[in-house]
Amino acid sequence: MIDQQMSLRGSAARIPVRPRTGRLLVLAAVFICAACGLVYELELVAIASYLIGDSVTQASVVLSVMVFAMGIGSLLAKRLRGHAAVGFGLIEAGLALIGGSSALVLYASFAWIGESRFALVGFSLAIGILIGAEIPLLMTLIQRVDRQDAGGTVADLFAADYVGALVGGLAFPFLLLPVLGQLTGALLTGMVNAAAGGALVLWVFRRDLTRRSRWLLILVNVSVIALLATATLLDDDFERAARRAVYGDEVRVAVQTDVQEVVLTGTGRSSLDLYLDGRLRVSAQDEYRYHEALVHPAMDGHHARVLILGGGDGLAAREVLRYPDVRSVTLVEIDPGVTRLARTDPALSALNAHAYRDRRLTAVTADAFNWLRAGHRRYDVVISDLPDPGITASTKLYSAEFYGLVAEALAPGGRLVVHGGPPHSRPRTFWTVEASVRAAGLSTRPYGISGRRTGFAAGPDRTTDRAQAPHGWGFVLARRGPRVPALGLSPRAPKLRSLTAGVLAGAARYAERGRLPEQAPSTLVHPRYWEEP
Repeated sequence: MIDQQMSLRGSAARIPVRPRTGRLLVLAAVFICAACGLVYELELVAIASYLIGDSVTQASVVLSVMVFAMGIGSLLAKRLRGHAAVGFGLIEAGLALIGGSSALVLYASFAWIGESRFALVGFSLAIGILIGAEIPLLMTLIQRVDRQDAGGTVADLFAADYVGALVGGLAFPFLLLPVLGQLTGALLTGMVNAAAGGALVLWVFRRDLTRRSRWLLILVNVSVIALLATATLLDDDFERAARRAVYGDEVRVAVQTDVQEVVLTGTGRSSLDLYLDGRLRVSAQDEYRYHEALVHPAMDGHHARVLILGGGDGLAAREVLRYPDVRSVTLVEIDPGVTRLARTDPALSALNAHAYRDRRLTAVTADAFNWLRAGHRRYDVVISDLPDPGITASTKLYSAEFYGLVAEALAPGGRLVVHGGPPHSRPRTFWTVEASVRAAGLSTRPYGISGRRTGFAAGPDRTTDRAQAPHGWGFVLARRGPRVPALGLSPRAPKLRSLTAGVLAGAARYAERGRLPEQAPSTLVHPRYWEEP
């Protein structure tokens, strides 16, 4: 202990700045590295949720693996305490390279291999080990700069670490993601990380380094920053190449809105495909089968006032507006980028028959749950054309509480129709939707239609939303009161391409063939949807 204190005392005299200044510089480096480390964690969670889906599972995997790895990193760092300066410099360079390139490598793995789960676990493990090794080495370095009791040193280090994590956590969603995007944001974070770690060691602790160590750190840090900078300059080319690998060669529109990535492919109306966050939501080849089955059974009855929840592409609205006795249609869509494309893109607007030009249609930009909570007029028909219930972000929109709000918005005798996912390939999800609708006091009539073709966004691990073929589409028709709604077509229904009374009779049998024993409803405090295989 005496030898260690003498060593620390001797080391304190070798730094080129006053001890108090050196201490502040070390804490500043802790702050920056902590902010960068949290950005890496959030990047992994965000891109994994986008590429793989089920954000709760992906966040749990990333955080649990990373925390476990941090413990391993702390133990491994004990071997480097005798060479704390050079060890910290190399660890920060490695963390900058791995963390900064993580989003790019994950996206590349997804685009060209079709699988990114193993890469996700690998990056979580590597980043966690390197982050865990930081604090023990920083403890050693800060004691060399300014001797203080261990309790005070730990308090200062963790205070700087936690404040840095706060800044990184806020910078990611409010600055990096909307301004720079996932790939560029991660790459620039890596460059900042390498610069901060390298500057601290090469300036404050340069007298602790041998000539060979000094040149090694310079070479490594310059190489890391150069690689990340090169990747940043080539970011656009990489995204275009990866997008072609994911969506094919006919990508016409690719925009990142505040809500999601929106991609349109195809050369015209007949070949158009719409992807939202990598999931195929609309295929012009067979979308009419989905939208006819979704809309027209619910229109069998009074339908002067119609509410569409979701459906910003305008295709459900197209079917509703084919009824001349519809007086008003309110469409609630959370993403104004989708409605903007539905209005202005020539192929998509032609596919939706220019629904947004109809004076009967009013589009509202809002979250459907919050909009219903605010209370509005009552509707004869409510059409829930929302993302698949297995996607975690949509779970609340398939809860019993949500359907309770819908029930309050229904006029006497009003009807609700819900897209519940494929009834045979994902039966637990479908029958949980049906149970959740019934839990809101509505009487239900499940039905489904078989699909015609498959449609994967990319790779074998991708799921689709509306393009569920050959598994088909499942729907739940519901109404207020004890009487089960009839499954039929309105006498005023327009001429349909795929739906007839005979098809609807078979649709009820198609869904009932896969009925499961009574499922518990999904609620906000106990969500019951997950990604079924």
